[in-house]
Amino acid sequence: MKPIERSPDMYDPRDPHPDELVSRLGRWSAGRGPLYLLLAARLRRLVDEGALPPGALLPPDRRLAKALAVGRTTVVAAYDTLRQEGRLVRRQGSGTRVARPALAPEAPGGTNTLPGAETHRGTETARVSETSNPLFLHLLEAPDDVILLSCAAPAQPPPELAESYRSLVLPDGDLGYHPAGLGVLRAAVAARYTARGVPTDPEQILVTTGAQQGLSLLTRLLLAPGDGVLVEAPSYPGALDLFREAAAVPLPVAVGPDGLDVAEAVRVMERHRPALAYVVARFQNPTGTVLPPLAGRRLVAAANALGVPLVDDEVLGDLAFDTAPDSASASPTSSGEPASGESPSLSAYGEVIAVGSLSKVVWGGLRIGWVRGPVSLVSRLARLKALHDLGCDVPSQLVAARLLDDFAAVRAARLGALRAGHAHLRAELARLLPSWSCAPATGGQTLWVRLPHGDGVSFAQLALRHGVAVLPGATADALGGSVRRLRLHFLLPPETLTEAVRRLAAAWAEYTPGPGPERSSLRGFTV
Repeated sequence: MKPIERSPDMYDPRDPHPDELVSRLGRWSAGRGPLYLLLAARLRRLVDEGALPPGALLPPDRRLAKALAVGRTTVVAAYDTLRQEGRLVRRQGSGTRVARPALAPEAPGGTNTLPGAETHRGTETARVSETSNPLFLHLLEAPDDVILLSCAAPAQPPPELAESYRSLVLPDGDLGYHPAGLGVLRAAVAARYTARGVPTDPEQILVTTGAQQGLSLLTRLLLAPGDGVLVEAPSYPGALDLFREAAAVPLPVAVGPDGLDVAEAVRVMERHRPALAYVVARFQNPTGTVLPPLAGRRLVAAANALGVPLVDDEVLGDLAFDTAPDSASASPTSSGEPASGESPSLSAYGEVIAVGSLSKVVWGGLRIGWVRGPVSLVSRLARLKALHDLGCDVPSQLVAARLLDDFAAVRAARLGALRAGHAHLRAELARLLPSWSCAPATGGQTLWVRLPHGDGVSFAQLALRHGVAVLPGATADALGGSVRRLRLHFLLPPETLTEAVRRLAAAWAEYTPGPGPERSSLRGFTV
C-alpha cells in the first residue's frame, strides 16, 4: 500500500504544539509596523538565541495563524521572510524547519521538538531549561502600554514595608550566611503555624527566596527524570514549569467546583505511587476553589498511607475575603483547628510539606518564602539551598520577621483592596462583556473566566494587540482542558481595571475564531 503523504498542514502528534511556540513569542505584536514583520522579528530572535534550535519543526501556517489570531498570510509572509534570510527551510510535504548550519550533522531521527526534549521510561517527556509560560515571559518584556492581567501580584508595597526597612538594625558579629534562614524569622513563621492549629518548631521551617524557590528545591530533591507527579488540572503554571524542567511525568487530576477530585487523586496515587503530589488547597490557582476540610483530611490520609510526599502550596491561603482581620493570629480550638472558622492548613491533618510566601499579602519584591516540613526534610533542603545561594538576604529576613509580628494590619489592608478590586472587575465584566461568565471568588486574587466560544490562547493574542495581557487557561492545564478559560486578576487600581476590560471588550468585538477542539494538548509535558 502506498504510504499517505503528509501535507504541511496535517498535525502530527510528534510535532511541537503551536501553544508552546505562542508562549515563547511573548508580546511579539506590541511593536510598530506590519504584523508579519513583527512576527518575523520575534521568530528571528528565538532562532538566533537558540530557543528554536536547528532542525526544529515549526507549526503549519494555518495552525499557527489560528493560535495567534491572525490571517494565514501573516504567518506565511513571516516564514518567507526568514526563509529568504536563510533561517528557515520550507519544503512541500515536510513543513517549515529552522535551517541547519552548513556542516552540522543531522541528529539521529531528526529534531522536531523544542530544546531539551528527552525520553524517559518509554514516555517522551519535554525537559526544558527555561520557562515558556506567559505568566513569567510577560515580566521579561520591556515596559510598554500593555496592561498586565497575566501576573497576579500586588501592584505596590504597603507603607509598613518601607517603614520596616527605615528602622532596620543589622546584627553585629554575624557572617550573614544562613542557608536555612535566620532564627528569628524561622521562629516567627513557626509561631504562625502554631497559632493556626499546626504545632511547629523553628527547625521545621526553611526560609527561601520566595515560594518559587521552595517549590524548585522540593522538585530537585524529590523528583528524578521520568518520575510521576500528581498535579491538579488546571494548576499553577510556575510549578508545572518546574516539573517540566525535572522531566517528570504529570499525572493530572481535574479540579471541580469544590477543588481537587480527591477520589480520583486517591486512585491515581494507588495506581501510580507518584514521587510527589502537588496541590493548592485554598483559593486554588487558577480556579479559586477551596478544598473542603473532609476532602482535605481524606487526601492527606491517603498520601500518608501510600508514602506519597504531599506538597500544599499555601501562598494564597491568607487571602480569604470573609475572614476577620485578626483571625490569622486566632488561638486554635481544643480540636486543633483555628478558632476563626476558616479552613485549616492541610498540615493540620497529617504529614504535609507546606510552601508559603509573603509575596501576595505584602509584595512580590520582598522575596521571602518558606517550606514547612519534617526536620529531616528541611535539613536536606537547607543543604541543597546552600549549593545555590548560601541563604536569603538578611535585611529582607529581618524585615519579614518584623512584619509578621504585626501581620494582621498588613493583611487587613490587602484584603480590603482585594475585595474592592474583585467587586469592580466583576461589575465591569458584567457591563462590557456580559457573555463571559465567572463565579465570584471567595478569596485569592483572580477570576476564572469562561469564554462563550473560541479559545483562550488565540484570544489572548488578539488581546495583546489591544494592549492587555491575560493568562490563557490551557497553559495551566496538563489535562489539555480549560481551552475556553482565562485567568484575570483584580489587583490593579479601579481605573486601570476599567481600561483593561474596555480593551478586552474591543478585542472580543473583533474576535472571530475558527472551529477548533474543546481540548488542547499541553505539549510542554508529555505525549
